[in-house]
Amino acid sequence: MPRTRLRVWFVTVCAAIVAWTCLVQLIAFGRLWRHRSGGGASSAESWDWNPTRILFRFGVGASDPSPAPPPLPPPRLYTSNGYLTISCNGGLNQMRSAICDMVTVARLLNLTLVVPELDKTSFWADSSVFGDIFDVRHFIDSLRDEVHIVKRLPKKFSENASTNLLRMRPVSWSDDKYYLQQILPLFNKFKVIHFNKTDARLANNGLPLELQKLRCRVNFHALKFTPQIEELGNTLVRILQQRGFFVALHLRYEMDMLAFSGCTYGCSKEESEELKRMRYAYPWWREKEINSEAKRLQGLCPLTPEETTLILKALGFDKNTQIYIAAGETYGGERRLKELQTAFPNLVKKEMLVDQEILGQFRNHSSQMAALDYMVSIASDVFIPTYDGNMAKVVEGHRRYLGYQKSISLDRRKLVDRLDLYKNNTLSWDEFASSAREIHKKSVGQPACRRVVAHKHKEEDYFYANPYECLVNTSWCIEQGNSRSSR
Repeated sequence: MPRTRLRVWFVTVCAAIVAWTCLVQLIAFGRLWRHRSGGGASSAESWDWNPTRILFRFGVGASDPSPAPPPLPPPRLYTSNGYLTISCNGGLNQMRSAICDMVTVARLLNLTLVVPELDKTSFWADSSVFGDIFDVRHFIDSLRDEVHIVKRLPKKFSENASTNLLRMRPVSWSDDKYYLQQILPLFNKFKVIHFNKTDARLANNGLPLELQKLRCRVNFHALKFTPQIEELGNTLVRILQQRGFFVALHLRYEMDMLAFSGCTYGCSKEESEELKRMRYAYPWWREKEINSEAKRLQGLCPLTPEETTLILKALGFDKNTQIYIAAGETYGGERRLKELQTAFPNLVKKEMLVDQEILGQFRNHSSQMAALDYMVSIASDVFIPTYDGNMAKVVEGHRRYLGYQKSISLDRRKLVDRLDLYKNNTLSWDEFASSAREIHKKSVGQPACRRVVAHKHKEEDYFYANPYECLVNTSWCIEQGNSRSSR
């Protein structure tokens, strides 16, 4: 008997040694991987190995059959106070964060949530429904231990909508007390409440920890893309990773953004007029007369492709760097991309990586195309947005969740100042490049607490860009938040 135990102990120790050796080799291989084919990054910069390569190479993107799904969590049993229906507004990532917020509200108020409606009336006029982008069954099943979700409202309520249903938009940036004290009592009179605006309706800070964690759970686990989107997204990632190191550049120099923001720097007079006409054509874009130059100097405009080219070079990326444009059509087309293409010949878009027939089913659906860009962006070695819109923020937060993957948040106000000094020969190239690198030393998606601005929610850090309540190495932020909210 003692000899048998000794053998078991010996086999266990040997297995542990082999497993540890394999792990060390895998990490070493990963560190070497980025130098393959020249690495694509300047030797002046040392980019960390990206573990999402392992995720996509052997997990999400693997061609082998997926393992059996985990057992469903037991359903949460509660008496529902009523039905919550919602209409999301905006682009894919604005709607994504809104869905996370509304699931959280439904959980807080013990409501039954109806699968959300997506925006079909905005600039993009995308006809996609929830099930065209997200896996409905997974969404419902994965959250069943938190909230009851149904695909549609029961017929008895839709037939008597005038008496049973209240349409309203909740107050922006509201905390849990608002929903408990102002919204929940309304269900005593109405069985169904429809929120017709859902963007930014939940506060960034000051919420109970369990609600913040639920927002993360919905975002990172429940909102899974459809199998068709995942398959093509994984294909794009696999092609890019096989070529080596790559940067996902969210070049937000698109017609809708320029028209909405009023930013026309680098545009011709005809283009500026076209953007202005478009801004006036959409009544929900409230600001009409905009001083483009003033906004640019304040850092409130997306960087142009030409400005972006200089900044990438200044940050140390060389001409061999593979750059994927994670965005829609650049305003001005190939003409505006010429300088970027010349500086970085390995500039690619999804249209260049896969057969047009394969991409065709997604082409006229901006949200589905954005979902592909989202998948590539979270898997990239470095993510760089040229404007801090919804996609930039949500992707940055997701990359933090995946292990603080490098996301460079460009300080446009400081960069525009340095760019202008360089262009008028006040700064040399070396001075400009050194300044650009210094500015962004601490803006690479590392562990940090959110900046809180009392009563100015738009000016503080967005929850989904840095959901520290759900991340490792940020326990001090939770302690600070608790002490701040108790004062």
